[in-house]
Amino acid sequence: MDENKKHQHHPSYGTFILVWIALLAFTSITVTIAGVNLGGYTLFVALLIAAIKSSLVINIFMHIKFDEKIFKVFLGLSGFTLVVIFILTFFDIIYR
Repeated sequence: MDENKKHQHHPSYGTFILVWIALLAFTSITVTIAGVNLGGYTLFVALLIAAIKSSLVINIFMHIKFDEKIFKVFLGLSGFTLVVIFILTFFDIIYR
């Protein structure tokens, strides 16, 4: 790739600190939710918070947001595979 076309973006230290604080906050929320009875929504809320935390880590700390498109494609493929495994596991548990 031509050096003029390739422009690397790197988050500032302030961004890293804000993301770290957000991760701490979401971890605290996860611990709090674990003690609250939300019925059937507890798992959904916990998975939603985990997805937000993982997207922050993947995009900012692993620099996927600023990487080439092929890395994003493979990340999407691995995420899709994980979702399929979760769905198959849930169906296995439901129909036992």
